[in-house]
Amino acid sequence: MSAVARNNVTVLGRDGDPTIVFAHGFGCDQHMWRLVTDRFVDEYRVVLFDHVGSGGSDLSAYRPQRYASLQGYAEDVVEILAELDLWDVVFVGHSVSAMIGVLAAAAEPSRFSRLVLVGPSPRYLDDEDYRGGFTRADIDELLESLDSNYLGWSAAMAPVIMGNPDRPELGTELTNSFCRTDPAIARQFARVTFLSDNRTDLPQVTAPTLILQCTDDIIAPYEVGDYVHRHLPDSTLVVLKATGHCPNLSAPEETADAIHAFLRNY
Repeated sequence: MSAVARNNVTVLGRDGDPTIVFAHGFGCDQHMWRLVTDRFVDEYRVVLFDHVGSGGSDLSAYRPQRYASLQGYAEDVVEILAELDLWDVVFVGHSVSAMIGVLAAAAEPSRFSRLVLVGPSPRYLDDEDYRGGFTRADIDELLESLDSNYLGWSAAMAPVIMGNPDRPELGTELTNSFCRTDPAIARQFARVTFLSDNRTDLPQVTAPTLILQCTDDIIAPYEVGDYVHRHLPDSTLVVLKATGHCPNLSAPEETADAIHAFLRNY
C-alpha cells in the first residue's frame, strides 16, 4: 500500500511549491489542524496526514514492530514526501510529531527546508540535570491507567492536557478525539511516546527551526522548550501567550501568526 493511502494524506491549497506539512500529536488526527491550515492555503500547498493507527489511516497497516519506536513514524513521513515528490518542505509537528519531524529531517535533510516544533519534548522523563516534567512513577501510573481504562483515562486527562478550563469545549473535543483512537494502538503509541529519548537526535538537525512553547504546558514545560532550543543548531524559541498543550485548537491565530513570522524571516 502506498504511504499516501496508508496515512490518509490530504493535499489542500495552491499547486506547486512552497509546501507546508502539518503532523498531529498523540490521540489526534489531521482534523486538529483545521483552524491553523485555513490561514495557509492561499499561500502554500498544504499537506495533512494521519499517523497509522489514528484518524482515517488504514488500521490494517499498523505493525507493532514497525511502530515500536518513533523511527517508524518518521519513516512514514519520509515515504509520504517521496511519493508526493516533495522537497524543501516546511514541516510543522505538534507534540510527539515534533520529534518525529526531527528524526525525519535528520534522516533526509534535503526534504526539509524548515521545521516548526509545537510543544516539543525530546524526553518526558526527568534524568539527572534534565527536567522532562515527569518522574518514572508518574509515567508508570499514566501507562497503568491507560492499560486498565483507556476511555476513563481519556476523559480525565484530555481536559488537563488541553488546559483552558474556562473553555471546556476544547477539552471535550480532545477527549472525543482520544476516544476515537483504537485503544490497543493508543496504548502502544503512548508507551513509545512517553518512554522515548531523542535528546541526541537534536544536534543532527540542520534546518532552521521554530520552537513554539506554550505557557503553563503540563506535557512540555518551559524548561523542555528551552532545552530543545539550546541543542538545535539553528533554532528560534517563541513563548506563546496560549496556555495548555494544544495551541492549534486554543489559539490558532497566535499559532499561525508565529509560523508566518518565522517563515518570512527565512
